[in-house]
Amino acid sequence: MAQKKGYEVDSWLAKPDARISIVLLYGPDRGLVAERAKAFAEKTGLPLDDPFSVVRLDGAEVDRDQGRLLDEARTVPMFSDRRLLWVRNASGQKPLAEDVKALTVEPARDAIILIEAGDLKKGVGLRAIVEAADTAMALPCYADEARDIDTVIDDELRKAGMSMALDARQALRRNLGGDRLASRGEIEKLVLYAHGQREIGLDDVRAMSGDVSGASFDDAVDAVLEGKVSDFDTVFTRHCLSGGQPFLVLSSAMRQFQQLQVMRGQMDSAGRNAASAVAGARPPVFFSRRKLVEKALERWSVDALSRALNRLQSAVLQTRRRPDLSEALARQALLGIAVESARLGQRG
Repeated sequence: MAQKKGYEVDSWLAKPDARISIVLLYGPDRGLVAERAKAFAEKTGLPLDDPFSVVRLDGAEVDRDQGRLLDEARTVPMFSDRRLLWVRNASGQKPLAEDVKALTVEPARDAIILIEAGDLKKGVGLRAIVEAADTAMALPCYADEARDIDTVIDDELRKAGMSMALDARQALRRNLGGDRLASRGEIEKLVLYAHGQREIGLDDVRAMSGDVSGASFDDAVDAVLEGKVSDFDTVFTRHCLSGGQPFLVLSSAMRQFQQLQVMRGQMDSAGRNAASAVAGARPPVFFSRRKLVEKALERWSVDALSRALNRLQSAVLQTRRRPDLSEALARQALLGIAVESARLGQRG
């Protein structure tokens, strides 16, 4: 059977079998699927920014145009000896599965097919076809366990040249898991917050996890999500006047937008509606906020969410560099996102 157990995936990706021409990465952890897909793509040795060498396709696009993947796989490369066909957001679509089945019977000579998919049922459709083929490999991606989380933490600390106190690591670990990209984003955010320090302590983790009394900054973030510019400005001003740190609002906003990004990705890849995505969210969305989050998911696209997160991350870095301007910098970034939310709501 052309498949690996969850604990075998990373070792296989470290040294992929050259005979494999189709790689399927699937599972409920969308972030881990994307991270491992990138790792495999890099192992091909092809320049990932070269559109002649790497063809990126969306699962829905392949579905609408059955045979598209076959045509691409049988196209002779003009500027390299082979090409990578990278399909994202795949699910159990029949047209894609049929194209893949044809490629397992008659493998492409000059192409490698990499597919990112959601949680696929065993013995059905695309997953069954790949698992039964000699030239294909199915790699499951499930939520991180404690050991995996520690590995991700260590990776990010090593990149930053930092260490972490044991009590800080234990506190951080409780807030991670479920989605690899979200977990890595939380760690990157923490490293950014502690920029200039040699060791991350428990106080740093508490500041980033929102372990504080009061919910004024949560109200500010909700106003941003709803595009209520005036309400945000009022709540944010009250928060700062009462001695609250502007960074807490940025931190809360980043957590919320990261969660939205994960749920929106699930909606796009699996065809789920906003209510279904919110109902299955991990960590769960508090009942009283579900309608608000559902509306935000309908309003914000994946690209728009990425823009908002980039703006928030930039604001975090700026407030660390210029703490004397932290309130103004945080207000400017959050106001900009609130204005964009209002515009997206009008378009909807």
